[in-house]
Amino acid sequence: MQLHILRLAARGRCGRRGLPGRGWVWPRRRCGRRAPGWRGLSAGGRRGCAAALPHVCRRGIGREASPAWRMAPLLLQLAVLGAALAAVALILISFVAFITATEMPHLHRHEDEKFFLNARVQREALPSIRDSPTKQLSVVVPSYNEEKRLPVMMDEALGYLEERQKQDPTFTYEVIVVDDGSKDETSKVAFKYCQKYGSDKVRVITLVKNRGKGGAIRMGVFSSRGKKILMADADGATKFPDIEKLEKGLNDLQPWPDQMAIACGSRAHLEKESIAQRSYFRTLLMYGFHFLVWFLCVKGIRDTQCGFKLLTREAASRTFSSLHIERWAFDVELLYIAQFFKIPIAEIAVNWTEIEGSKLVPFWSWLQMGKDLLLIRLRYLTGAWRLEQTRKVN
Repeated sequence: MQLHILRLAARGRCGRRGLPGRGWVWPRRRCGRRAPGWRGLSAGGRRGCAAALPHVCRRGIGREASPAWRMAPLLLQLAVLGAALAAVALILISFVAFITATEMPHLHRHEDEKFFLNARVQREALPSIRDSPTKQLSVVVPSYNEEKRLPVMMDEALGYLEERQKQDPTFTYEVIVVDDGSKDETSKVAFKYCQKYGSDKVRVITLVKNRGKGGAIRMGVFSSRGKKILMADADGATKFPDIEKLEKGLNDLQPWPDQMAIACGSRAHLEKESIAQRSYFRTLLMYGFHFLVWFLCVKGIRDTQCGFKLLTREAASRTFSSLHIERWAFDVELLYIAQFFKIPIAEIAVNWTEIEGSKLVPFWSWLQMGKDLLLIRLRYLTGAWRLEQTRKVN
């Protein structure tokens, strides 16, 4: 009888015939209630039951558990399930990133991309970055459907460069406009400057198909002749005279290891002003992208996406020959490679104005860049992409 009562009490079953049931609390001297069937027990049986279930005597058998205690096992199971799904997703993404990665950057040039048209509309072979430099400065301008915005930038840049050359006759330069498979008259607009200033100062490279901003800049860099190479956007958002700030920042990094150094234009000082003009959604995307850049790839650079960067010829050769990403996130991989090779980098504040007509679609472009950031990290982490200390350019 005692054993039967204890079993029923432990199971919390509703009692019949005077047996303990749900909500019943015993014994009387501890809980203040007399249970049915208690009189049927002997004194020894009562003491045995009280000794066997001391915690039950105080709190009651079969009493409902609190909602928090009922939810705890469920929350624990959900947490374990979420962690397992995240681990599986990471493994799957890493596997896909590994098998879809190319071992070497694609450096193939179409036959027509090996030549440019001079001012007399004659084809001439493009030089190589492996050749000895013959100019002090090369300016590479990637352009895609920029027939309307390009003239403003070219007028400002060439006006500054011509004036600088007048003041210092030893200063030499070239501007390389890379038409990234445009569907408008970008090449024709750029070629007018070639005819005006001569093909020694202005050259136009027309790519057969669109490669992306990073791919276009790489083609221009590999065809440059300058000791220093400047990347400049076709929209003219950065004031071109700010190149002097980058040159000073580059000189402050001396001595350059293996003649390699990079100066990056930065809009980080304009962040507060830009936040005031942007929507909350775009501000959230901006902060999310900056966090991913810091967490996955590049440390210590607040603005990796400014298109105004100055590189020594050796730094450009080393970084662009290892570049895989050709779209919007190429800047991040470029700086990731530079930090891997311990190339000194200076971040310099520049004047910048937002120009209408941007090709960057806020949500989808940031989503694409976020995907590229994750792939950059995973592919280098899994060994699908590897950086070598010595790398020759194809």
